[in-house]
Amino acid sequence: MELLGFERPDGSYGFRNHIAILSSVGCANDVSLRLGRMYPNVLVLTHRQGCGQLGADKEQSARTLAGLGKNPNLAAVLVVGMGCESITAKYLAEEISRTKKMVEPLVVLEEGGLMPALAKGAKFLHQMLDAVSPMRRIPCGLKELTLGIKCGLTDTTSGIASNPATGMAADKIVDAGGTVIFGETPEVIGAEHILAKRAANREVAEKLYGVVKICEERVRASGMDIRGANPAPGNIAGGITSIEEKSLGAIKKGGNRALQGVLDYGEIPRGKGLFFMDGPGRTPEALTGLSATGAQIIIFSTGGGSPAGSPISPVIKVTGNPHTAQRLQDHIDVDVSSTTRGESSLEEAGERIFQELLRVAAGRVTKAERLGYGMVSVWNVGPHM
Repeated sequence: MELLGFERPDGSYGFRNHIAILSSVGCANDVSLRLGRMYPNVLVLTHRQGCGQLGADKEQSARTLAGLGKNPNLAAVLVVGMGCESITAKYLAEEISRTKKMVEPLVVLEEGGLMPALAKGAKFLHQMLDAVSPMRRIPCGLKELTLGIKCGLTDTTSGIASNPATGMAADKIVDAGGTVIFGETPEVIGAEHILAKRAANREVAEKLYGVVKICEERVRASGMDIRGANPAPGNIAGGITSIEEKSLGAIKKGGNRALQGVLDYGEIPRGKGLFFMDGPGRTPEALTGLSATGAQIIIFSTGGGSPAGSPISPVIKVTGNPHTAQRLQDHIDVDVSSTTRGESSLEEAGERIFQELLRVAAGRVTKAERLGYGMVSVWNVGPHM
């Protein structure tokens, strides 16, 4: 089966053809935003990380920001920094340049302040637009797709409709030689032993158990025990009674194929197949992490109707809740509530999601894209200075 994508110099394919302005540090956000107002068709990726971070937290932010810049949906990247931060624009530009795409660092203090930096940034963006505008889609295989999967605002329909149907679409990608990445470590707790049975080897299973253990230790350090309780009011309102019940439905979104590896947050996988990414359930951080792994498209299964998207990776919203599909028509891309009502099979629902995925890969705009709903938020795992 053929897709149509934009070939990148490193041999990967994007299914969008964006130019991005990426802040290396939160202090550079104002410069990035001003450049974005000058070039409204360019993505502006701002965040609050990049300085005052220590150890693993700094490494994670650097890996994630570089991964966002490497995402194949970005044809060119302007990295904007101040010049005094710990994660520098030059470092990120060098990392992103490993993909051989067009990338330039812009360091505000080296340019002599705001106005000279804006002038130089505008020059870079003009050059990037000239280079990117003539690019056209060419045929490529499903094996070139990396699909990210998330669920959110889970209710009782998620585990019986939207999650397993999404998993069936995921299986089609893996079977075609592509890559699927799902995550949200808190939503594996209580079902990790089931997912571990699908691990390709003992090392993968042990790493899965390890990230779940660390997640629980973080929760206990706050004085809580997540097992046997459900901390999200929206899930409780949707009929979910415990984190274990939630997890049993959540792991279905990853399909049924062998688990090839467990990734750190924002880590780009080596190889094809199904992967689990360690990370939070909170939507902005989860979507950012998936984009940083290289996911060109994300499927988001939702019961209650979380509207969030991603600026880099188009997000396809799927629900099995008929009330959500009706109430949030501006946000839901695929309604599989006929499965909840017993009017269609999970296989049929999975095929509908898969066909929508193909259309989005070919250029169909998702509802989150149309609304411009999305942000960058990097998961923090340590204190700031």
